[in-house]
Amino acid sequence: MKMDAFGNIYGLVILSISCIYPNFLLVCHAASALRVMFNSMNSPGQLTQWSGNGDDPCGQNWKGITCSGSRVTEIKLPGLGLSGSLGYQLNSLTAVTNLDLSNNNLADAIPYQLPPNLQRLNLANNQLIGEIPYSISQMPSLTYLNLGHNQLQKQLGDLFGQLTSLSTLDLSFNQLSGDLPESFSSLSSMKSMYLQNNQFTGAIDVLANLPLDTLNVANNRFTGWIPSQFKKINLQKDGNNWNSGTAPPPPPGTPPAHNGPSYKSGGNDSPSGSGAGGGSKKSGISAGGIAGIIISILLVGGIVAFFLVKKKSRRSSDIEKLGSQPSAPYSSTNVVPDMKSMQASSAVNTKIFDTSASINLRPPPVDRHKSFDDEEFSPKPVVKKPVAAPINVTLYSVADLQMATGSFSVDHLLGEGLFGRVYRAEIDDGKVVAVKKLDSATLPSDMSDDFTEIVASISLLHHPNVTELVGYCSEHGQHLLVYEFHKNGSLHDFLHLSDEYSKRLIWNSRVKIALGTARSLEYLHEVCSPSIVHKNIKSVNILLDTELNPHLSDSGLASCLPNADQVLNHNAGSGYGAPEVAMSGHYTLKSDVYSFGVVMLELLTGRKPFDSSRPRSEQSLVRWATPQLHDIDALSKMVDPELKGLYPVKSLSRFADVIALCVQPEPEFRPPMSEVVQALVRLVQRANMSKRTIGNDQSETPRAVNPDTQDYIS
Repeated sequence: MKMDAFGNIYGLVILSISCIYPNFLLVCHAASALRVMFNSMNSPGQLTQWSGNGDDPCGQNWKGITCSGSRVTEIKLPGLGLSGSLGYQLNSLTAVTNLDLSNNNLADAIPYQLPPNLQRLNLANNQLIGEIPYSISQMPSLTYLNLGHNQLQKQLGDLFGQLTSLSTLDLSFNQLSGDLPESFSSLSSMKSMYLQNNQFTGAIDVLANLPLDTLNVANNRFTGWIPSQFKKINLQKDGNNWNSGTAPPPPPGTPPAHNGPSYKSGGNDSPSGSGAGGGSKKSGISAGGIAGIIISILLVGGIVAFFLVKKKSRRSSDIEKLGSQPSAPYSSTNVVPDMKSMQASSAVNTKIFDTSASINLRPPPVDRHKSFDDEEFSPKPVVKKPVAAPINVTLYSVADLQMATGSFSVDHLLGEGLFGRVYRAEIDDGKVVAVKKLDSATLPSDMSDDFTEIVASISLLHHPNVTELVGYCSEHGQHLLVYEFHKNGSLHDFLHLSDEYSKRLIWNSRVKIALGTARSLEYLHEVCSPSIVHKNIKSVNILLDTELNPHLSDSGLASCLPNADQVLNHNAGSGYGAPEVAMSGHYTLKSDVYSFGVVMLELLTGRKPFDSSRPRSEQSLVRWATPQLHDIDALSKMVDPELKGLYPVKSLSRFADVIALCVQPEPEFRPPMSEVVQALVRLVQRANMSKRTIGNDQSETPRAVNPDTQDYIS
């Protein structure tokens, strides 16, 4: 320990001596700051060049360092499992414009001393605590700031007044609180802002006049009205306490707002600040002016009241006419008769339903409170064409499925996913199926036509590794999907819920499961037209039959459900989500590839994607495992202990290579699924060839090879 300290001091002394010479001055400052950073990050072994005696990060090609001449311009070290803190000398790196330390395990507070001329700062997906430092307010060149998925706290200070070049801001998934700062209104270049999953309060009026394309404020404690300026942008707002109804107009005499509408419920917020007397000539409105305004209001009110009475009398006569017609269209006036007739015709006894998973036979009450979504900013209702019934699938009634599931009892419950609960059901011919009851939050009860279209789309998916849809139910506002049943349950159960009586997965079975799942995604991405993004790849949704062949469930479902993305984003901390999804909330073919890579990591290590019971540096599977995938010694220590060392070393290494490609932070570098399939096929072919020619790998005994020897390449 003393020798290490002496070595560090010696290196700094030599470095200081070299700084005497002008040619080394810039290099000296950079090397000194980076050496302090290296020590603060607990001297990570991944940065081998940093730990040597070299003193020139540009001339000696230090990992993650980009230079222009002898000046360091970029520090990019994402996804390396780095720990510790950032150090305290980064402000001397005046030429650095890009600092990316995302997807690591860095802790402590963000230092005040940051490179002052940054254009991009990305510290997302770490374990940073404390407040956002004030030094960020002194970075006028900053265009991109991402501090999402950390543990930052407290209220935002007025840091943003000079950040007029900032176009992307991500503060999502922290513990920030309080009202939004007024300086947000100065972000004149802001295009994308992500504030979701914090504890922000108050109104969002301060954002109203920003040139936003995307705004995510979901899952906070915001109140007030949503500004009308947001009607044309990509807005995610659920999970707050918005006021319903139309926002009130400004009080009489209030001048037009400059920074956006900041309407209050009261009328005492006039900028003139006149006293109670109101008789002074300096007051904003004279007594005569007030009298004129009152008369005008009374006159307009009388006219409006006249037309409202007239309209009401006309509506009552229209209702009488509708009552005499043989079939009236659905409206709020005939909800009660429809409900009564529906309940009278239903033979289902609702009292015997399980209370935790009961099907409500009553339609939801009509919401008469209008917000901006319901009225002028939503598209006008259109007359839909009749939806054709799906072919090749069976239409069931609620009564049929109730009987088959024991009234949707807990005894028949197989599991609960993001879109609803799944029950085991035995239908009339003795066939066992799985019934998924969609939650109303995922698909509201009044969208039966949309549900029929969804069923029609999913029923067209046919692939050996895709769970088949065999039926559906759309009755009484309820939406249920009936799938084929797979006896061996999910891959998640095999890997994480195993006990002494369960059969463990040998290496060949794991490779087979990975290959079959890859083929299902290749089918969705590259065979289906248009391509289908699954959005919810995880081990729970990979079902295994009696031969341990994988079947991907929920295929096509998330792409069709109108509220699927919002539901999925609430589960963003599961460990399967790609970094760009956490930032934008948007899913792509490449985000599916990333999630598949995480599943492969599960198969390799036997670990969960995120496990809070492990040490902090090992909780995120991707962050912990990625730096070790190309180190054969580290790789052998990562392997699932359940394999008991029975696997081919070369096969393991190639498997890890595929994982590394899939979980790359940049989506454009991830391979298409067809290439993943080809890589896994080559892996299996080589393994089979070696068994036929030169025998087993030394690390694999015949006992590990012989089971599961059927050909799973074709």
